[in-house]
Amino acid sequence: MAKAAKTTKKSSTKSSASDNLDFVLHSLQEAHEKSPKYDASEEELLTFYEQMLLIRRFEEKAGQLYGLGLIGGFCHLYIGQEAVAIGLQSALDNDKDSVITGYRDHGHMLAYGIDPNVIMAELTGRQAGISKGKGGSMHMFSTEHKFYGGHGIVGAQVALGGGLALAHKYNEDGGLCLAYFGDGAANQGQVYETFNMAALWNLPIVFVVENNQYAMGTSTVRSSAETEFHRRGTAFRIPGMDVNGMDVLEVRNAAEIAFKHVREGGGPVLIECNTYRYRGHSMSDPAKYRTREEVQGMRDTRDPIEALKKVLMEKGKTEEELKAIDKAIRARVAESADFAETSPEPEPAELYTDVLVEEY
Repeated sequence: MAKAAKTTKKSSTKSSASDNLDFVLHSLQEAHEKSPKYDASEEELLTFYEQMLLIRRFEEKAGQLYGLGLIGGFCHLYIGQEAVAIGLQSALDNDKDSVITGYRDHGHMLAYGIDPNVIMAELTGRQAGISKGKGGSMHMFSTEHKFYGGHGIVGAQVALGGGLALAHKYNEDGGLCLAYFGDGAANQGQVYETFNMAALWNLPIVFVVENNQYAMGTSTVRSSAETEFHRRGTAFRIPGMDVNGMDVLEVRNAAEIAFKHVREGGGPVLIECNTYRYRGHSMSDPAKYRTREEVQGMRDTRDPIEALKKVLMEKGKTEEELKAIDKAIRARVAESADFAETSPEPEPAELYTDVLVEEY
């Protein structure tokens, strides 16, 4: 009898803890769903629109320069995913917070407001580039903006992001780390090692899965047993959020909730932004694993820029005003391309700079 009572008591205690855990893991999602759209001012709406349009036009131009042979190596475009970077990074404290991402990084740099000239110059391997032309498309970097890459190894940036978050906590600087990775990288082991450490050490980090549905060319339903990526942190007691990554106002709203949770000492958060890339994984990918009709359907019904354009027009902006904005942005992007094409390549001596040679 005594043994049976003891077993019952343990079961009851465990059930109570699980109920509490369930609340913790789902409370952020409930808060997001209660009011999913960020209440942006008209000025903020216009800024979001301009920033997303700049990324779109910049990436289109980058695709053209790649086709002309002015950009070499790999080049991964962000077309279609603009709402994710703008929605999240517009909520950061740029004096404190850090960002790290994978190799689809041009959009994240532009979301910071970094000069398109130096980004395009980097793509074309010029000395004026943000990494002196030595990083190229996949390895943008700016310590000034606390942007730590641009990483070519799939999923490696997540572990490095854990280190950045640990530095924020150690230095007590009040900052958090925003660590992006894709649905393909979500199956990498170091991601879960970082989840575990981040939860154990209560690190100030927001993990963001940019789920563009196809990784390098295989749909998530074929490559992942659990396709609801926001659930991936549950085993580590990390609350997850499922967000429409094609709506900049929904992404910004999720950012407000997640960042507040982290800044108040709640520990890491995992956000899944469901988005879509219109182009192939890289410029060398013909994307034959999906139909043209599918891509066009996304463009016609869920495009993040067109959706925000509709909101702006409902608030009184005219078609002519928005066309003028697009024209100005196209001119700015053309200027960045001209700057890149006419900038000199790095001197040969640059091969020997920025190389760690000290002994420890």
